[in-house]
Formats: sequence, C-alpha cells, structure tokens
Amino acid sequence: MASLDSPITIVRPHLIEFGIGTAAKLGKWAAEKGYRRTLVISDAFNASRIDLLELKGEVTVFAEVTPEPDTANLEKVLSAANGADAELIVGFGGGSAMDLAKLAAVLAGSAQTLHDVVGPNKVHGPRKAALAQVPTTSGTGSEAGIRALVTDPRTMAKLAVESLHMLADIAVIDPALTFSVPARTTAATGVDAMAHCVEAFTNRKAHPMVDIYAIEGTRLVGKYLARAVKDGNDAEARSGLSLASLYGGFCLGPVNTAGGHALAYPLGTRWHVAHGAANALIFPHVLAFNTPSAPEKTKAVMAALGRQTSENSGSVFDAAYAFCAELGIEMKLSGLGVPESDLDAMADDAFAIRRLLDNNPRDLTRADIRSIYAAAF
Repeated sequence: MASLDSPITIVRPHLIEFGIGTAAKLGKWAAEKGYRRTLVISDAFNASRIDLLELKGEVTVFAEVTPEPDTANLEKVLSAANGADAELIVGFGGGSAMDLAKLAAVLAGSAQTLHDVVGPNKVHGPRKAALAQVPTTSGTGSEAGIRALVTDPRTMAKLAVESLHMLADIAVIDPALTFSVPARTTAATGVDAMAHCVEAFTNRKAHPMVDIYAIEGTRLVGKYLARAVKDGNDAEARSGLSLASLYGGFCLGPVNTAGGHALAYPLGTRWHVAHGAANALIFPHVLAFNTPSAPEKTKAVMAALGRQTSENSGSVFDAAYAFCAELGIEMKLSGLGVPESDLDAMADDAFAIRRLLDNNPRDLTRADIRSIYAAAF
C-alpha cells in the first residue's frame, strides 16, 4: 500500500453542486454558458422528469438506457448524439446513463470508435460538447470519475475506457432525486458505493489522500443505509448516501476497485444481475478473504459499519454478511438464478480481469475465485 510520500493524481468535476433541491441549478448553469442544444441520456423513468433540470433551448432526450448497457445500446446513444449535434450532453440516471453520457461526449462526431479507446488514456481530445452528470441513485459515483464501462455481448466482458476527457464539467447531486428509488435497489446500490470505498481503502494502491474519502464513505453507508431502506423519504439519510456515493467515485480514479468488483462483474455480464446486487453478494466473501493481508484496515471498515469484529476472517465474514442480509439483499447466487454449472466459466471470466485483481491486497488465484463462488452459491 502506498505511503504518504507516494505520488498520486486527483481529479474532480470542475463544479459540484450538492444538496436537496439543487437539480434546477443545471439549467441555470447551462443558460449562463450559452448552451442552446442539449442531449439528455437517460432511462425511461428519469426521462419523464427532466423538467426538474430546468434546461432551456432545444432539448433532445435519449430514453433507452438499459441496465448494464452493452455495445448495441451505446451505438443507439451515439446515433442520437450525432443527430442532436448537442453543445451539452447530460447523463441523467444511474451509472449506466452517466457512463454512456461520458462515451457519447468523446465519441460522437469523432473518428475514434469504442474499440479505439478501450483502456487508459486513448481518447483523443478535446471533446466537442460539454458534459454534465446528474445521478439519480446513490451507488456508482460515476458522476465524479473518468471511467466508463459497457459490455461486449460477444465476449460477455466489460470494456473499460479511462480518460480525463470524460471528466464532467459539472456534477449536480440532488439527493431528492433518489427518494423514489425502491428499498431493494437502495440497499444494493448503497453497498456498491461502500464497496468502492472499502476496495480502495484496502487496495494495494491505497493512498492516505484517498483513504480519508474511503473510510468516511464507508461510515456514511454504515450510518444511513438502513435508514434509507426503511424510509425512502428520509432526506438526511438520502443525503448521506449521495455523499458516500460521491466519495466512492473520488476513490475510483486514482486507486480503483479490486477483487470484489472483479468477481461481481461476471454476474452482470453473464446473468444480468444488477451491478449493486452483485457487489453486495460478493462483498463479505472477498473482504474476509483479504483480511489476513489488511487486518487493521479491515477492522476499521467493520467499525465504520458499526460492527465490532476480531481480526479472524470468519468473524469478518459473519459480520459483513449480516450487514448486507439485514438490508434484505439476496446473498446466494442460486437465489439470483445463477446456475451452478456456470461457476467455472464465471471463475475464468473473473480471473481474466487483471486491471482489478492486480489491485487486490491478497493474490486471488483462479481456484480461490471458484471457491468463493461455490461458497456464495
């Protein structure tokens, strides 16, 4: 793990508006910038409430974002973006909408294709359109970062693009937009936000400059997630989770996630399990596996979640599992419709995600991954 004198690069959206009732600030900001043509990339539900953003001028809405978007969904987005010739692109929704907005901002009207830019720092800039991000869930933290992911349906693998050119000009985080998120989704996305923080905190690349966001994001989830699941209109709890999600996004750029996300991805790409639900199911297994390599940090994580544990892996697993299960999250692969016959293929897929596994504080072999899936079945 990095020491205080290790170099690190931190990036943030140029402007962040945070708080209940801030959604309309996007329209004011866009008007002040003189943007006349806007493309909003969203799902069907959020597209029905874009008036909350108070955007002026010519507004085109793409309302067909799908969960765990694939390359076909991206092609539709790019077609809409090229047709709109927008001066401002807005991601309005969960991580899927915001990731597609990032990619539209750099690929629309560009000679580059998706496959040209997969990986770090391959996007040619500058981009033509401004980019705004407005999250409506508290999980991905995508509004804060420079990465976007889509699934290749041929390989069932996530294609990850990383570029400073995908950093938002403005992120508007209005926790009121999350009031309508159902309890089950609130629970899963909240654990996803926490997983970003925990995996960054215990990461081989962990850094004191990021640790402060990681442990505070974890503490916010520990304090507020159960409250928000119980009462979706609890403004303080929703605000706490929105901040935790943002902090998790801050962790993703310079440090990123590790084994937990690597093992969660095949659940989404192969069996269309929602990203948050997949991360929640995997979380206690990988945290316990990593405990011998990061005992003090694991203890700090569990304390932040309001759980006292020993440094024993079994104690950590039991407490982390209970934290998720008490939120009503499905904690068995079989309960999510994943067949036991697919565990070997999932293990192969997860073991290939070196960009994340190489961050893990303890080496995860292919056999280790297969054993975790079996234990989670």
